[in-house]
Amino acid sequence: MNKKLIRLAERREHLVAQAAAQRAALTQSLTPWRAPLALADHGLAAVRYLKSHPTLAVGAAVFLVVLRPSRVEEWLRGGLVMWQVARTLRTLAGFCAEGP
Repeated sequence: MNKKLIRLAERREHLVAQAAAQRAALTQSLTPWRAPLALADHGLAAVRYLKSHPTLAVGAAVFLVVLRPSRVEEWLRGGLVMWQVARTLRTLAGFCAEGP
């Protein structure tokens, strides 16, 4: 084989290994950002959805105005309690399903 081709193959092998090491380092350094970036992505998706369905946003605003802020606060508090109960039950059911 030509010396130039051998050097090119060795250089390519070195560069491929270097790129793999850089990808691994980048993955490791970005791991703590995965959850916040996913949350931001969901937020942007919600904004895009509301932009494409403006009547839904207007309807929700009118609903909140009609209910008055004190009622909305009561509903949100009740919804939060129900969500926490459901989450706890789901966690307990997961533990029970695993078994001893």
